Amino acid sequence: MKPLSRRSALTLGGLGLASTVAGGAGLLWSQQTASPSATSSGFGAPSGDPLVQPPELRSADGRLKVRLDAAPGDVKISGRGATVLSYNGGVPGPTLRVQAGDTLNVSLHNGLNDPSNLHVHGLHVSPSDNGDNMFVTVKAGESFDYEYQLPPDHPPGVYWYHPHHHGFVADQVFGGLYGAIIVEDPTPIRATRERVLVISDITLDSLGRIPPVTPSEQMAGREGQLVLVNGQVNPVMTARPGERERWRIVNACVSRYLRLRLDGQELQLLGIDSGRFQTPGDVDEVVLLPGNRADLLVTAVSGTSIFQTLPYDRGGPNGMMGGMMGGGAGPSGQDAQSNPRGFSVATLTVSGDAMTALSAVPEQAVPPDLRSRPVTARRELTFGMGMGGMRGGSMMSFTINKEVFDADRTDTTVQADSIEEWTLTNTSQMDHPLHLHVWPMQLVEENGRAVELVVRQDVVNVPAGGRVKVRIAFDDFAGRTVYHCHILDHEDNGMMGVIEAK
Repeated sequence: MKPLSRRSALTLGGLGLASTVAGGAGLLWSQQTASPSATSSGFGAPSGDPLVQPPELRSADGRLKVRLDAAPGDVKISGRGATVLSYNGGVPGPTLRVQAGDTLNVSLHNGLNDPSNLHVHGLHVSPSDNGDNMFVTVKAGESFDYEYQLPPDHPPGVYWYHPHHHGFVADQVFGGLYGAIIVEDPTPIRATRERVLVISDITLDSLGRIPPVTPSEQMAGREGQLVLVNGQVNPVMTARPGERERWRIVNACVSRYLRLRLDGQELQLLGIDSGRFQTPGDVDEVVLLPGNRADLLVTAVSGTSIFQTLPYDRGGPNGMMGGMMGGGAGPSGQDAQSNPRGFSVATLTVSGDAMTALSAVPEQAVPPDLRSRPVTARRELTFGMGMGGMRGGSMMSFTINKEVFDADRTDTTVQADSIEEWTLTNTSQMDHPLHLHVWPMQLVEENGRAVELVVRQDVVNVPAGGRVKVRIAFDDFAGRTVYHCHILDHEDNGMMGVIEAK
C-alpha cells in the first residue's frame, strides 16, 4: 500500500496525517519539556513507571463469560490516591479477547449511585433484547445479563465497552468506566509484543476527587487536565531495535480528539475502528476522534521517543473557544498557543542489540466498496447547536434535525439488508463526531471531495460548517438503536437520534 496522502487521511475523519517516517534518534526532550506540568491538584507530575497492561479475559471453546462490577472506589494515579469509577476495581476495566463467531456473556452489576447500562462500542451484534440494547436500564444496586453473539465473519480489530444510559454517559466514562475489546485475527499477524493502550482523560481536585462538571464544560465537551494511558500518567515503555510491536489504541476520552505522534519510530497503520487496509500504510500521525480506535504497528528504532498528542482545533460554541478546544486545552490546562508541541502521553526507549526483522504482514481482508452497490434510500441529518435546553441549565441545546433525543420517538426507519447514503451537515461552529451503533459507515465524500480509500468506521467526523456523505450497509440485524455525537456531553444533552431497522 502506498503511504496515505494527507488529504485522504484527514477526510477519513480519523486516519490522521500520513507519510513515510524517517528513522533517527527521535525526540530527546527533557522530562520537564515533554510532560505536562503539574496541575494545581498535584496529580500532573510524570510517573516514570513502566506501562501496565490491563488484565485480560479470553474466550475459550467459543464463549467468554465475564462479570463486570461498576462501582466507585480508590485507585492510584500518578502515585496518589484518587476516588474514581471503575469496572472490577481497575481503570481501565479488563480487556476482553474474543474471536469471530464467539458468544460474549457479560453480567453487569451496578454498584453506582445512578442508573447505568453497557454498550459494546463498534461490535456488529444485535441491538435487541439482551444484546447491545441502549434502552436497557440497570438501576443502582441491580444487575443485568447481556449476551452478544458475534457473526462468524465479524471483522477483527479493536473495540471497547462503556456505559450508555442517557444523561449519565459523560459522567460515567469521564469517571473511569471503560475497557477494550479485541476481536482476534483469523490469521495471526506476527509481532514481537502487543500493547493495549486505552487513552482517557480526567480532572482531579486536591483531594483526588472528580469535580462536578460546569455548564461551560458541558457546552464545549469536557476535557480532563490529566491524560491517562491505562490509568497511568506518562508511563514508560522499552524495546529493542527492530522489534515490531502492535499497539491497540482506544480513544476513551469524553471529548478530546487525539492527534498522536511517535517521532523517530516507524509506524504502519493496519486499520481504524473495524476497517482494515489490504496492506499496512506508513503514517507519521494518527488522528482519533472520541470513540475511534487504531490498530498500529511500531517498528522500533534506537533512541528515546515521546508518544505525544498534538493540538487539534475542533472549533467552539459560537466561535468563542477556537483553538482551546480539542487538543488545544492540554493536560496542564495550557492552550495550544502556549505549548504548540503538545503534551507527552508516554515515553518509548529503544536500546540494546538489534532484532531480526519479522516477515511482512499478510494481506488483510477488506470490506467491499459500497459505492459499487445500489442505494436503497438517501437521507439527511443536520447537527445544530442553539440557545436553551441543556441538561442542568439553559445555555445551549444540541439537536439532530432540530430535535433533541427522545427514547420514545423513532427518528429514522431503515430497511434491513439495504444500503443507504446519508448526508451529514453540521451547522454549528464545532466538529461533531457521529457514532452509529451496530452498523459501520463508509465515508465517501467530505465537503464535496470524494474519499478514495475504502474503510469502515463507526465514528466519523462532521466538521464545523461542513458536510460529509457516508454509505451504510444495514446487514444482518433488525432492531432499534441510536446514532449520536460522540462528544458525550453533547449526547447527554440531546444530540442523539433513534434508528430502527426492520
